[in-house]
Amino acid sequence: HYGRGLTAKMPRAPTREKSHKSKPYSRPEKSNQQDPLHVARPRQGGIGGNVRRFKDLGRYVKMPKYVRLQRQRSILVRRLKVPPALNHFNFTLPKNAVTNLFKLLLKYRPETRTEKRDRLKAAASGSAPNTGRPHIIKYGLNHITTLIEQKQAKLVIIANDVDPVELVVWLPNLCRKMGVPYCIVKDKARLGQNVHKKTATALAFTSVRDEDAAGFGRLLESV
Repeated sequence: HYGRGLTAKMPRAPTREKSHKSKPYSRPEKSNQQDPLHVARPRQGGIGGNVRRFKDLGRYVKMPKYVRLQRQRSILVRRLKVPPALNHFNFTLPKNAVTNLFKLLLKYRPETRTEKRDRLKAAASGSAPNTGRPHIIKYGLNHITTLIEQKQAKLVIIANDVDPVELVVWLPNLCRKMGVPYCIVKDKARLGQNVHKKTATALAFTSVRDEDAAGFGRLLESV
């Protein structure tokens, strides 16, 4: 029995001895002594020293001006929003239709000077009937523009890689306004081959022979 105001204290539990944790593994210190069989020989990159490693210096080379303009132009085309009138030149004629078109163009190539001279001589001498002017494709931007305005063109072929594009960017709108069929094909140099030129911005059919009328009609449907 404890008196008033006195409290009982419990005896303390016996303390256990703390276990010492093992220290982590420590690597032995390296000695500064070098292996006599393998002596370190650092490379010397100065004059008369070792040959330096190859380094790509492409980004340090100053490219020609036309290459820089091409790259700047491609960056601008990717970043800027292309107007519909220019984007229209990215949609060219399908491959099958292009094949049929160039087969037809090959038949209506303009005469060379020699061929024209021989034809006129034969017609003048009477050895060959005078059939008038042959059916040929027309070329030249001003000439084709006149044919479209007079509605004499049956089909207009425009190259998609004309530079500057402002030369032909208005041509599709003129064709639509005058109701003349047109198509856009790749490679102005390929168009130029059909008229004995290096390049051609546009070509036009004004007439076709009777034997090619059916194929020409199918070509207009694909356009």
